[in-house]
Amino acid sequence: MMKTLAIYGLILAFFFLSGTHSATITFTNNCPYTVWPGSLTADQKPQLSNTGFELTSKASLSLDVAAPWKGRFWARTLCSTDSSGKFSCATAECSTGQVACNGNGAVPPASLVEINIAADGGKDFYDVSLVDGFNLPVSVATQGGTGDCQTSTCPANVNAVCPAELQVKGSDGSVIACKSACVAFNEPQYCCTGAYNTPETCPPTNYSKIFED
Repeated sequence: MMKTLAIYGLILAFFFLSGTHSATITFTNNCPYTVWPGSLTADQKPQLSNTGFELTSKASLSLDVAAPWKGRFWARTLCSTDSSGKFSCATAECSTGQVACNGNGAVPPASLVEINIAADGGKDFYDVSLVDGFNLPVSVATQGGTGDCQTSTCPANVNAVCPAELQVKGSDGSVIACKSACVAFNEPQYCCTGAYNTPETCPPTNYSKIFED
């Protein structure tokens, strides 16, 4: 198991995982605007003590996590609270009406950071996933520990090259998120389901290459 793991997001920023029985995950918002990170613990396990919070530009916040742990993080954008006190966001909404996500996942499209702490033989696993689409750039980098732990990253602004049929637009008409083709069309050839459920029958498409490039 690595001694220290850091997850870096251009909007979520650094996560540090350390120790055999616990981990400290630190989020730093490197965007020029406020974001609202959310978390979801996998396998119906107890959720983290803080499942959603506000993070202003350049601010950081740390969470303690008991190992083993598996789950995902994302960041919501363009959030507000209405006159009745209901909280909502334009992207990556978790639909609780509150800042805390309380066991709800992100509504696609959302850039995801997935982490599995002390899983297989005490090893840690992490990745950036755009399977549910994209709403902002994220990346994950390790610090300290042992092994060849590479950065997992999506530093580009996919919204800038998102095809019209995948675009999610804000109230001002600007593109604020980009759906995956599976989310947009729900077709087997894009979701790799049915007759397309193997790597051989579900090759990359022009849409998936947008997220890969």
